[in-house]
Amino acid sequence: MTVTKGDPPREGAAGRSGGAGDAYVPSERRLERERYRRARARRATAVAAVSTLVTAAVLCLVVVGAPGWPRTRETFFSAHYAREALPKVVEGLWLNVRLMLVCGVAVLVLGMLIAVARTLRGPVFFPLRVLAAAYTDFFRGLPLIINLMIVVLGVPALRLQGVTVDPVLLGGTALTLTYSAYVAEVFRAGIESIHPSQRAAARSLGLSNRQTLRHVVLPQAVRRQVPPLLNDLVSLQKDTGLVSIGGAVDAVRAADIIAGRSLNYTPYVVAGLVFVALTIPMTRFTDWVTARMDRQRAQGGSL
Repeated sequence: MTVTKGDPPREGAAGRSGGAGDAYVPSERRLERERYRRARARRATAVAAVSTLVTAAVLCLVVVGAPGWPRTRETFFSAHYAREALPKVVEGLWLNVRLMLVCGVAVLVLGMLIAVARTLRGPVFFPLRVLAAAYTDFFRGLPLIINLMIVVLGVPALRLQGVTVDPVLLGGTALTLTYSAYVAEVFRAGIESIHPSQRAAARSLGLSNRQTLRHVVLPQAVRRQVPPLLNDLVSLQKDTGLVSIGGAVDAVRAADIIAGRSLNYTPYVVAGLVFVALTIPMTRFTDWVTARMDRQRAQGGSL
């Protein structure tokens, strides 16, 4: 291909027509586009920063200028009670973290079993499908706080031999029962999203129904449902604070003890901020995983 004298150099052409040591020289048009993009990015960053500062200033003026702000600051934002509550709240938070880890594993296992039971085919599995559907309908409709009160307060009242009355174990059981229903629906949606041709292809290769489910359907279903599963774990992480209604001394209960003694609500604010600090890394990780999977899907990568 001939290039006339007035034609601009083509991008990528340098290095092919010259020797092996020729360096790539981008065209003026490409450099202009890059300068324009950088200018737009800088302008957008500046506008976002100014908008954030203005919004924060307005909110600060509205809150600080309220008639009851001095009393509110003393009651909810006392530095003295914050320093007193922080060590106890952090100590109680370790119980919430352990609950989240143990209950998270139990929820994933039980939710998977329920989802598989709901997707089993054949008339012989009809009772299992009915029981799994009844379980998910009941525990998704039952408020978590009521479930916790029934399990944590009702089970000890039965005085059953060999049944624990530990509020931590009972609270973890209630959390597992409720969240397993939600996670089961997430898994079921992933299983049903697999195209029937996947099952047919696996069966044509000689795999049994169980092998098809284990090696073909479930791996794809779980991979597709990672973002909603992580969101459920974030919610579970927050809701572990509800086990305090049974007397378990977690972060919320530790704040409640100090607040009841001092009649100051700053410990609750401290506990809330600690939970937020614990939740933000998981939330950002969920966003990163979701964005990564969206990029893979847009590029035609594996789902």
